[in-house]
Amino acid sequence: MDSLKELYKIGNGPSSSHTMGPQKAAEIFLKRCPNASGYRVTLLGSLAATGKGHLTDWIIEKTLGAQRTEIVWRADEVRPFHTNGMVFEALNEQGVVSCEWEVYSVGGGTIAEAGASNRGADALYPHTTFAEIMSYCRTHDLELWQYVEEQEGPEIWSFLELIWEAMLTSIERGLNRTGVLPGELRYPRKANTFFKKARTHSGRLNGTGKIFAYALAVSEENASGGKVVTAPTCGSSGVVPAVLRSLQEEYGLDKQELLRTLAVGGLIGNLVKENASISGAEVGCQGEVGTACAMAGAMTAYVFGGTLMQIDYAAEMSLEHHLGMTCDPIDGYVQVPCIERNAVSAVRAINAAEYTMLTDGEHRISFDQVVLTMAETGRDLKCGYRETSLAGLAKYGCKGNCGGGC
Repeated sequence: MDSLKELYKIGNGPSSSHTMGPQKAAEIFLKRCPNASGYRVTLLGSLAATGKGHLTDWIIEKTLGAQRTEIVWRADEVRPFHTNGMVFEALNEQGVVSCEWEVYSVGGGTIAEAGASNRGADALYPHTTFAEIMSYCRTHDLELWQYVEEQEGPEIWSFLELIWEAMLTSIERGLNRTGVLPGELRYPRKANTFFKKARTHSGRLNGTGKIFAYALAVSEENASGGKVVTAPTCGSSGVVPAVLRSLQEEYGLDKQELLRTLAVGGLIGNLVKENASISGAEVGCQGEVGTACAMAGAMTAYVFGGTLMQIDYAAEMSLEHHLGMTCDPIDGYVQVPCIERNAVSAVRAINAAEYTMLTDGEHRISFDQVVLTMAETGRDLKCGYRETSLAGLAKYGCKGNCGGGC
């Protein structure tokens, strides 16, 4: 299992898989073949199907040079390793291919070559299931954050501090911006209005309204190409910051506890990434917003003083109730229904933790089991429901070929 540094990444939206991943791949290919007369990049599967709305072509052209880069779209070609495939070609003066590279954007800004076993960096953690981690923590009398520190080293805290600062900054930027988001949908920013209305109320509507506002703020920043933190992806980047800021305000969490909470959430996200997928193009939105909700649910249960079993339960419940959630963005933009899903799932994460804390932590389905179920469910989804904008809600706003087939 990778380091948390491979899960939490700071970058520009609107998509970790369709923007950040392709940018990273283009940067690597440019270093390999810096003197090419031109470049041809063929986008496959989901990258081609929703690349326009996700700015995939724009970020590749910006990285390689727009004047010498040709983008080829092959939405109908999906290769076995992953649907987010890219083929980079360097061309000489005669237009002959001098260098070629096949690579995949597998979610969360991570890229991998076909056949890679772990789809990311070298494995750091010795355990790959939450059951193993809980057993190890009980044997060695460790809390989850101590387990993370033991595997990552004390330098993980300075990294997580940067991550938290970036999350807070994205919230503040989003809260202070109004108008409409880029793109043909002309989707209005709502975070500013939600926050103003929430603070005029007391009680439940005040707290819930602010959570909504914080999640909307980050998600709107992401949709506009602003800088956010993958948690675990750009499309689901609003859930964890919204929940953590809400917990900080309500319970007066200091920096140390905030960072420990973020480590707990990262551990949950890493387990999903290791054993299933966080890529909407591979398993639908359950892998993005569902995972983010599981991360936030576990974090909240930890802040509430939950046992290991209660934390497992909160994460399991949060993900379980997203099973089957499709990734069906209208016109390929990370706006509808993505933004609202972040806001609603942030509150759902807290509710799951509250439910869990009223139990003794015993539950029939474990977090590990629901992760495997999510992976199976994702594979069973028709490709129209996996970030292709060919089916589901996307049909109602699509201007192109929205037959819902494939």
